[in-house]
Amino acid sequence: MNKAARYRLVAFTAALLWGPLAALHAADLVLVENGVSHAPIIVYKDAPPRTRGAAVTLADYIEKTSGVRPEIIDGEPKPVPERAIWVGFQPALKTLFQNLDFDFKHPEEIVIATSYKHVVIAGRDRWDPQRLDVEGRKGKIASKQQEYGTVNAVYTFLQDKLDVRWLWPGESGEDILPRKTIRLAPFEHRYHPPIRSRAGVFAFCTLGNKGYGRSHDWTRLQRLQLHSLDMSGGHGFGDWWERFHKTHPEYFALQPDGTRSGHPSPRTAKICESNPAVWQQWLADVAAQLERDPTQSVFNASPNDGWASGHCVCENCRAWDHPDGEPRLFFWEGSSKTLPALTDRDVTFANRLGELLKQRYPGKDYRVLMLSYGHSRPAPVKAVPADNVIISSVANFFGRTNFEDEGSPRETTHRQQFEAWTKLARHLMWRPNTGSPAGWQQGLPDVSIAQTIEDFKLVAASGCLGIYIDSVWEHWATQGPQYYVMAQLTWNPGQDGRTVLDDYYRRAFGPAADQVRRYFETMEQARMDYVAKNGYAAGAINLGNLFTPGLLDTAETHLRQAAEAAAKDRKVYRQRVEFVRAGLTFTRFVAQNARLMSSYWNKPDETAAAQVRKNWEQMESICQAHPLAINWPAVRPATPRMAGLHPDHPNPKLNKKKPNRKPPANDLDLN
Repeated sequence: MNKAARYRLVAFTAALLWGPLAALHAADLVLVENGVSHAPIIVYKDAPPRTRGAAVTLADYIEKTSGVRPEIIDGEPKPVPERAIWVGFQPALKTLFQNLDFDFKHPEEIVIATSYKHVVIAGRDRWDPQRLDVEGRKGKIASKQQEYGTVNAVYTFLQDKLDVRWLWPGESGEDILPRKTIRLAPFEHRYHPPIRSRAGVFAFCTLGNKGYGRSHDWTRLQRLQLHSLDMSGGHGFGDWWERFHKTHPEYFALQPDGTRSGHPSPRTAKICESNPAVWQQWLADVAAQLERDPTQSVFNASPNDGWASGHCVCENCRAWDHPDGEPRLFFWEGSSKTLPALTDRDVTFANRLGELLKQRYPGKDYRVLMLSYGHSRPAPVKAVPADNVIISSVANFFGRTNFEDEGSPRETTHRQQFEAWTKLARHLMWRPNTGSPAGWQQGLPDVSIAQTIEDFKLVAASGCLGIYIDSVWEHWATQGPQYYVMAQLTWNPGQDGRTVLDDYYRRAFGPAADQVRRYFETMEQARMDYVAKNGYAAGAINLGNLFTPGLLDTAETHLRQAAEAAAKDRKVYRQRVEFVRAGLTFTRFVAQNARLMSSYWNKPDETAAAQVRKNWEQMESICQAHPLAINWPAVRPATPRMAGLHPDHPNPKLNKKKPNRKPPANDLDLN
């Protein structure tokens, strides 16, 4: 074969091999190519502020990815550009995407798709242009909507199509894959999140919350903060004693001594649930809430905390209790008695309120929220929650599957109670208390990642409308992988949790991924063994028994190897390993303090006290150098979470004569 023939054969073979690929690329939509933006971003006319803000965020990340910033156009331009990124539904889309359904039938439904030269990023949006700024439970909220479909569609596009990752808050947690060309193959993605109440997973970062939260932007980008169903995690009558005990003592629970004293305390005073005047006052409060925030659609009717104490014994309330309910021990001032569980009573109360809510607001999708908590944790015997009642199950199996309900004489586990509700309640929310079984609140590597993946899958499969966790304290250097998996599975529980975790380690730590993973898995295994042995109430003073010098030395070896691997690659990987190491160093100091102070409170030793004070100075320095590593305001020595770990801040529960009755360890008051 001569040279010319060989060239013809090569050309023919190349055409066979590369022709289909070239045709495929020809059908792709090119948004950016070699420093040129080919597609402006078009935001629909009169879009609400957060939607307009999401379009700006989209432009930001296209620029971060490619170095080129697309133009943003407000409202449909005339003529329509040859290529464009359309943010939110606009009439022109029906012509450009003739086979695409823009009739969003599900709450928060999103659609992201390409045509030959256009991409649409849209979702179901609902808002009142006249009432965008409202008064929320935690403060003023600007630009609030009932649904943020388009906003969450933008963040989904950034993660799934531009491969942006927000591993943790702040610049060091952002991971972008630079490329000169942004090309999209034809696709259509349609989705609506089954978990509609998501912000409570990171409750300190809900809209308007000015508490410990420092991850507001992160939770928003993870599609948690902007959800469509606001459900509080607490109780419904916390301010009633202060408001009404003088003018309406009949609102409150009758005590065995014939008084309506508000026992056990003003904040935890119980209500006479069978009193129609209470129902009407609750409805009046609903009207006041709607005046402050017309986006609200779920209204709390949950009894106050202190779950074993002060419940009403009037004949009408007792008549709502089912005699076959699980026997429970109740307390009042100076007396106690075993009576049936309160679940049938609470469900009946919620149903009455739900019926009145429908009558007062016909056609509105308003709902009553009722905690299944304390002596109402067991499923009811006869009462069935109405179709506009949401049961908020305080089932504390977060990170501890076999944890038993302390109030149950039948040794029922929290998971068993939750599963019983799934067979009965039409609408359910999971609202566990995390407590602090292994340093969760103290900022230590109290991680249960494999368990968390299993838990979230179970909750989603049960059809839960929402998740509210009390509390996630935002210690990113020690608990970051767990937080990331929680966020991802809350938005899309259909994902494989292990795949999400693999992606997290690879994107965060590159060549050091395996070593950092081994570090967290070492901590996780030690934690799971410790909790299985010690249960819930191990206490901060005992943390040195878990985080032993041997365990911490093994962990240090993994991170040293990670640092060595990261040293050969990008600077950001080295910085991220150092970020995790800051958490380990903090853990060392806390564990040492726990060991020293455990002895100190039995026999004061000024040498030990001086070392503890020095450790605390180092801990504060770590938090100043790495502000997001450990949430310092939450773990300062004066906080209740760290009580007993500093010589100037004793734990009032240590070395104190035990009362006749110890409050339940899983009481919300103690969490």
